[in-house]
Amino acid sequence: MTDSTIEALNKKLDRLIEAVARLAPPPVPETDLGGADCFVWQADPGYLEPVLKVNRVDIGLIRGVDRVRDILVDNTERFAAGYAANNVLLWGARGMGKSSLVKAVHAAVNASAKLDLPLKLIEIHREDIDTLPKLMNLLKAAPYRFILFCDDLSFDHDDTSYKSLKAALEGGVEGRPENVIFYATSNRRHLLPRDMIDNERSTAINPSEAVEEKVSLSDRFGLWLGFHKCSQDEYLDMIDGYISHHGLAIDPETLRAEALEWATTRGSRSGRVAWQFTQDLAGRLGKSLQD
Repeated sequence: MTDSTIEALNKKLDRLIEAVARLAPPPVPETDLGGADCFVWQADPGYLEPVLKVNRVDIGLIRGVDRVRDILVDNTERFAAGYAANNVLLWGARGMGKSSLVKAVHAAVNASAKLDLPLKLIEIHREDIDTLPKLMNLLKAAPYRFILFCDDLSFDHDDTSYKSLKAALEGGVEGRPENVIFYATSNRRHLLPRDMIDNERSTAINPSEAVEEKVSLSDRFGLWLGFHKCSQDEYLDMIDGYISHHGLAIDPETLRAEALEWATTRGSRSGRVAWQFTQDLAGRLGKSLQD
């Protein structure tokens, strides 16, 4: 075999090796749990992506939900300290700060400086709920304690992944790891469409058992924290908090009139509407909103 033939074969082998390498899946990135306090679960390929700048507001700016705020803080502090605590479902009116409160409470508990190790917050996307067992298996041997957080959790008619969630929370053979707790937000208290429950009732041989199967998911959450539409005074108090925090200078009477007009045009009052008004006002005043 001539040298030129050998060289041609080597080139072909190199190209073949490159082609095979491109077909192979990329290596799973290693997760450094000490590198951040917040992560997002990337189910495929299965690792925790650190979030170095978290989108959240100070807990003092979340108004109108004082009672549920205090309950959530207490539950989170007990869990972070290694004591018994409940999974939490935050449900109710849109825009009243359910997800903001979870992130704010996590930051507040870590800032209390009472913990030997920081509490970790991990967001899991709704479509990745069926990978919860894989995530919990990754976390159970870690020295940290974790809040698994799913925002806007609900299930459609043909979705059976809620069964995976039920098993992961309470019903599996291993059970939920003692260093993991689950917080979820939803506009629905029972997480499943009402007509889905009614349909099960009408078509099942034993209607009551079918309904029990559907609503039992919510029962896996020991705490149900309800968020309801705010009053006009609570709405204005939210705006006052934002205005003061960001140092926006405006006449109080003008502020009140414009804030109420803004809520009227939106057809609702909530923390989200209050924040959107604050953003609009800051823009009109030529100001930027600093964290």
